[in-house]
Amino acid sequence: MSTPAPDVTGLLLSWRDGQPDALDRLLPLVYAKLHRLAHGRMRAESPGCQTLQTTALVHEAFVRLVDGERISWQNRAHFYALCARLMRRILVDRARARSAGKRGGEEAHAIRLGDWIGAVPAQDEELLDLEHALQRLGESDPRKARVVEMRYFGGLTLEETAAALGTSTQTVTRDWRVAKGWLAHELRSRD
Repeated sequence: MSTPAPDVTGLLLSWRDGQPDALDRLLPLVYAKLHRLAHGRMRAESPGCQTLQTTALVHEAFVRLVDGERISWQNRAHFYALCARLMRRILVDRARARSAGKRGGEEAHAIRLGDWIGAVPAQDEELLDLEHALQRLGESDPRKARVVEMRYFGGLTLEETAAALGTSTQTVTRDWRVAKGWLAHELRSRD
């Protein structure tokens, strides 16, 4: 039996306000969704390590949330949007660490964002190329970059992304379509 979404928002607000047991009650409500999101991010990883890596990604994201500065939570969509950002940072940091010193003569691979949301690129270099392109997109259009971050790295639906950004689903749909085209062009031009 699942708890309705308003309870998540209420617990986030209680956690923000310093209620000691709110975090303990929140974790079981959000853990399954965070695990599903992380699993989607890790699909491109080695099959033998998926469970450990998925769990490690969830735990690392949650530890960063708990250890971070006090966050002024707005609602559950805001929470999942922040989790998407943290998962992106964790994966990019991990790719940078593994790729340090290996960038040399390796062949570039194309990244396909496509319509499917759910897996980061299999190669560290692909993820780093996507990260650089996403940073450039963020300089010219921060909202489109956030849409990509929430949809691609966080696995949020169009509706969840719209709620987190405080905009319409139609705007998110349009931003998502334009951002995918822009990123595809940027990534092709780097090859």
